Amino acid sequence: MTTFIAVLYIISFALFIYGLMGLTGPRTAVRGNWIAAVGMGIAVIATLLTPGMSNWLLIALGVAIGVVVGVPSARKVKMTAMPQMVALFNGVGGGAVALIAWVEFRTTEGYAHEPAYVAIASLFAAIVGSVSFWGSNIAFGKLQELISGRPITLGKLQQPVNALVLIAAIVFAVVIATGGDAELLMIGLLVAAGVLGVVVVLPIGGADMPVVISLLNALTGLSAAAMGLALDNTALIVAGMIVGASGSILTNLMAKAMNRSIPAIVAGGFGGGTAVASGGSGEVRPVRSTSASDTAIQMAYANKVVVVPGYGMAVAQAQHVVREMAKLLEAKGITVAYAIHPVAGRMPGHMNVLLAEADVPYEQLKEMDEINSEFAQTDVALVIGANDVTNPAAETDPGSPIYGMPILKVNHSRSVIVLKRSMSSGFAGIDNELFYDAKTSMLFGDAKSSVGEIVEELKAL
Repeated sequence: MTTFIAVLYIISFALFIYGLMGLTGPRTAVRGNWIAAVGMGIAVIATLLTPGMSNWLLIALGVAIGVVVGVPSARKVKMTAMPQMVALFNGVGGGAVALIAWVEFRTTEGYAHEPAYVAIASLFAAIVGSVSFWGSNIAFGKLQELISGRPITLGKLQQPVNALVLIAAIVFAVVIATGGDAELLMIGLLVAAGVLGVVVVLPIGGADMPVVISLLNALTGLSAAAMGLALDNTALIVAGMIVGASGSILTNLMAKAMNRSIPAIVAGGFGGGTAVASGGSGEVRPVRSTSASDTAIQMAYANKVVVVPGYGMAVAQAQHVVREMAKLLEAKGITVAYAIHPVAGRMPGHMNVLLAEADVPYEQLKEMDEINSEFAQTDVALVIGANDVTNPAAETDPGSPIYGMPILKVNHSRSVIVLKRSMSSGFAGIDNELFYDAKTSMLFGDAKSSVGEIVEELKAL
């Protein structure tokens, strides 16, 4: 039986890795998900076959509750709410690890007679899992707008408080590892780690939320791997390390895409404020409005159009009508491409997922480094709900909070049309200088309705 279980685990790990490889592109992502899901199913079966497994009623009850809650939630969630669900599900994983560490503490009487590595790995998993759970819940609240997207800080006390609760969690862990078996010690550790998760994420603004989600995901993976080490569970170790490693790489790539360091983000990000359409002296600055008819005419006579999607497109669920517009333009011999910024939207790959859902050809999706050199040859850049990732202040204003962040250089296009509901700011809470550029026209309204009107005008031309 031991050999059979080991073989099942090896098969499941191979499927994990092969499934992950499928996530590199929209065309293979669904298949990759299914392959990884099968691998997880095999890993669960292997775990249940482990000698000494008992409490089958509780196991069945837990599986049933997970299915009843998870499946309907995943099927009904809107694409605009997907980042919130990712944050919530990720947090649940961290919380589960923290609870398992607590159970292990109870069943071993404070890790008495257990090897030192078991206690250390379990306590590490408890701290990181609790941080991930509570931090992910704060991220969920910010994304769902249950909590203000603005940085919520303690001012000068922020870093001392962070350090204090971290030290408290470590002290509890050291006392337990050196022989303390009072249950209040473990509860204190979990509470201190939970407070740390809350006070670390609250000061981080909306502009940094995609990076935070990725970072918390990586932490959950590392906590699962540590718990797997403590429990001698190969599936937890391998799956946790895959999640931790891939999440860490993604977090680093996203931080670089914003030209920000991960410590700077954790120390307190920016974003979530409100801006007014005014210059430094407080005067109202004029913008040039346009209509769907004029936009359609302008694009119909273009050679190349680049669509720049942002969270506004996701909110309006405009991806399908955008695809319809692109087909009409392509039928007229116009080249259409989509400019994708690494942190556009509210989670990694948000725009790619939306556009893949609308059957946009993968070849038309251009990453920032690739498309920026093409804007100078672009006749019309159509910005749909994107804000901070197109703001020229990132390159021109040293005093701007986003200065130095790589952006999509749509201002290099021959003309720019921005679709927005209003002049409100993006996640960073600052004015977008692009809106006041002489070559920019604003088409105000719901993105889906506006693009729908453009489609009708294109059909009439």
